Amino acid sequence: MTRIGLIGTGMLGKAVGLHLLESGYQLVVFNRTKSKTEELSEHGAKVLESPKEVAEKSDLIFTIVKDANAVKEVSFSKNGIVEGKHDNLVIADMSTINPNASREIAKQYSQHGITMLDTPVMGGPNVAIKGKLVLMASGDKNAFEKHKKIFETIANKIFFLGENGTAHAVKLSMNLQISMLALALSEGITLARGAGVEPTVFLSILNSTYFKTGMSENKAYKMIKDEFSPTFTLSNLKKDLDTINEAAKEFGLHLPMTTKANEIYKKAVEEGFGEIDYTGILAYLKKATKLAE
Repeated sequence: MTRIGLIGTGMLGKAVGLHLLESGYQLVVFNRTKSKTEELSEHGAKVLESPKEVAEKSDLIFTIVKDANAVKEVSFSKNGIVEGKHDNLVIADMSTINPNASREIAKQYSQHGITMLDTPVMGGPNVAIKGKLVLMASGDKNAFEKHKKIFETIANKIFFLGENGTAHAVKLSMNLQISMLALALSEGITLARGAGVEPTVFLSILNSTYFKTGMSENKAYKMIKDEFSPTFTLSNLKKDLDTINEAAKEFGLHLPMTTKANEIYKKAVEEGFGEIDYTGILAYLKKATKLAE
């Protein structure tokens, strides 16, 4: 059986790891904050002391960390993955990073004889724990095919998109949708409230139309009750908006709505809303517009 490593055991990483363990795979893990590996350890994962050790004991490693700098740190720093390299080692990066950074990292890995795949996903921990993520992959096709069974374990839909960087470009495009949908839904709720209309009425009508979304059908009813337990934090979405705008600039593009969205999420983080769910942008707007219940 393929030996699997996992570096980064935050909300998504932990859920992916727990599902792999439940599916019968053996798993070794590393996280800088060791306490975040405890639940995985309780379910049979072996906790190691460095990315180097994970590499030594793995054929396939998932990296699920904050940003490109964090990917580089676990990959190339002292006691990083490259120090534990061996033949046929494959890295599957599930972080959300700039596609140009992904290409640079993949090239650096190749200089050490290691293959890197981009494998970002759509779906939060509540989806990952059931193995129902949507996975976008790019990079070496042979490495992808070799480990496809594992990818099919964690995702029920998989799209192979070509060369390194492509999957991360699509992932950023998808997270752009998330940020805009959360803002549009939050401002719709805010406007309805301001006009004296019950948000449930607004949602019932919205969800009767072509313009409904999974967010409006599911998360919105928690949003109007000020329930923002995080599956993906507002600060993380703001970080992704930074990356989206950075990538757009590198591609010679200006995305005016994304630029504005980034400003709004930045203000929300500054006002203390960063660690709640990204749909908590509604709570920020509520405060910013000084609307009463």
